[in-house]
Amino acid sequence: MTGFDAATAAVQAALDAGARYADARVMHRRYESMSARNGDIEELTQDESIGLGVRALVGSSWGFHAVPELSDAAARDTGRRAAAIATASARVPGPPIDLVAVEATVASWASACDVDPLGVPLTDKGDLLARATATMREHGADLAEGLYQIWDTTKWFVSSEGHRIDQRIRECGGGISATSIGDGETQRRSYPSYRGQYGTTGWELVTSLDLAAHAARIAEESRELLTAPECPSGETDLILGGEQLALQIHESVGHAIELDRILGWEAAFAGTSWLDLSRLGTLRYGSELMNVTIDPTIPGALGSFGFDDEGSPAARRDAVREGRWVGVLAGRDSAAVAGLDYGGSVRADGWARLPMVRMTNVGLEPGPHTLDEIIAATDDGVLMDINRSWSIDDKRLNFQFGCEIGWEVKKGRRGRMLRNPTYTGIGPVFWRSMDMLSSEIVPWGTPNCGKGQPGQTGHTGHPAAPARFRNVRVGVRA
Repeated sequence: MTGFDAATAAVQAALDAGARYADARVMHRRYESMSARNGDIEELTQDESIGLGVRALVGSSWGFHAVPELSDAAARDTGRRAAAIATASARVPGPPIDLVAVEATVASWASACDVDPLGVPLTDKGDLLARATATMREHGADLAEGLYQIWDTTKWFVSSEGHRIDQRIRECGGGISATSIGDGETQRRSYPSYRGQYGTTGWELVTSLDLAAHAARIAEESRELLTAPECPSGETDLILGGEQLALQIHESVGHAIELDRILGWEAAFAGTSWLDLSRLGTLRYGSELMNVTIDPTIPGALGSFGFDDEGSPAARRDAVREGRWVGVLAGRDSAAVAGLDYGGSVRADGWARLPMVRMTNVGLEPGPHTLDEIIAATDDGVLMDINRSWSIDDKRLNFQFGCEIGWEVKKGRRGRMLRNPTYTGIGPVFWRSMDMLSSEIVPWGTPNCGKGQPGQTGHTGHPAAPARFRNVRVGVRA
């Protein structure tokens, strides 16, 4: 059967078994990754899977069932089983679940791709990683590592409301890192971020990173960090590079505005949120420079798509406007519970997982400054970049982050390198202290966002640029 045929049969079987709404997704995914260490290829992984997942809604409960088979019999059985699970769950009294209205759509969508990443010869990709890691070793790294990853996913979606959507999303990216070991000290430098850079695009993204050209620099910086002075402790002005600010957005904004967390649906595993729906539209989240959007339409960003896994079309909306909290990441059911009129942020990481609220591209709009202007305007501060560690509480409120590298900023100039830079804060207090923001936005990709039970790995994007925050606690107290 075709993907559409299997999904259609499953939906009809769920309806025949008593569901008042049903949808089905067939997903075919090919995955490839390669890693290198110290000039040699270490591991090659290639994987392929296809299957069908069905949701059925009965009364107050969802049922979900999935199978790695697309025959007519398997599809219909999967639909019946999803409805049976929903029926059994609905025996526990609860208010009926409504769904925010979405226009039924028949459509196709594909992410842009100039160079098919799976079509690039393995020898070429291996040579790239081997050359970059060998260069890092030549320039002093004790451990030199490189990695790329590729996902090629096709989806066929059918709903009982009349949706019939197919999408093809190609994603890839990679990065390198150099680790140097000294006397009681280990330091790591990464490019372009601690996990690499990723997007919904072709191999042209990896080519544009020019990994080999940055290999010598990050190896030398990792050795220099071994003897650099420790980041001082105290309150000071903090300038964050764009890559670190992307993770700050991910952890202290993106997860906090997920509506299932706000409603308490995610409390068991990933925690809830400090946000209260009664203050949507009025809460001061940050300074007036803070404009955060939810935008799955950004070309090439990792959280982009044409339609989410409920058939809602990709649409841009505000999450924070001039510092005020105005929007959330939602699905059709959670939005209806909250009295909102939009969803559009529901995805699953594979055919065998129930779709849930996930970040798309959650990030900042450009500010009026440049990094050079921010440094020039800072009399006494610390510049930090590239994430090294993160910790945040289950309400996404109190946090502490460590970065790979820092620099003193004195009288408007970048000074000596600092090792083991850290900073800590409380989400809204931190964001309200942002007084300068660069226009140099990069849509950083995060391919490893964990959420759900069973656990799912989400691909998210975070447009970010360097910014300054006033009177932030940095360093570790003695």
